[in-house]
Amino acid sequence: MLRLAVVLLLLANAGYYAWSHGLLRSWGMAPAESGEPQRLAQQIAPEQLRLLPPEPSALQAAHTGAAPAGGSTTAAATPPASAPDAAPSQPAPPPAEPGACLEAGILDARQADAVRAAAAHLPQGSWSLEPTPIAGRWMVYMGKFPDQEAMARKRQELREMKIDTDRPGAGFEPGIALGRFSTEEAAQRGLSDLARKGVRTARVVQERSDAKGFMLRLPAVTAAQRPGLKPLQSALGGKPLRPCD
Repeated sequence: MLRLAVVLLLLANAGYYAWSHGLLRSWGMAPAESGEPQRLAQQIAPEQLRLLPPEPSALQAAHTGAAPAGGSTTAAATPPASAPDAAPSQPAPPPAEPGACLEAGILDARQADAVRAAAAHLPQGSWSLEPTPIAGRWMVYMGKFPDQEAMARKRQELREMKIDTDRPGAGFEPGIALGRFSTEEAAQRGLSDLARKGVRTARVVQERSDAKGFMLRLPAVTAAQRPGLKPLQSALGGKPLRPCD
């Protein structure tokens, strides 16, 4: 059986070879021919076929790479029009000079009135007077003396006792200040210390009552503006303009 199968397979291959190569054409058995003569025979009215020249737009598209109008291909992006020359840039203005914050005080009501008059020429918003309470002040005091000579003798006596002295306010002349304190309790303690050193005739007085004060504030003063502050500094009565806290 195996030999028979091999023989049949060889006969089948030989038959296919003879058929495919046209050896059996005389017997009417051969594959259909697809050569050039047969293709020409299959043409329909070949005499009506005409060759047309390409359109100008197609020729231009072939050179530029752009698709002709109405074509099915994707249109190439046209180069953007050149932008007009930009105007020459102007130099940036120099940065504004930063201003310094200055203040002065504490001012009493009389000094505040003088400052208002002196600052009237300044731009609005460039200065302000902020209310600030003035705390009362207490003093260890000796006086009033009958005359300047009696006061000088007492001052010399205190100097020999190595006790510091100062002038009191205008309302307490002629007299001697032996210390100033922010509260009456602190002034009483100061008096007790002086009594232990031998001072007998001093007493505690209120040199200044609580009052309404003011703080002058200039939020942004430039170097160019400082010369214009001279009238304002004169009105401060010796109080300096210092950097804000």
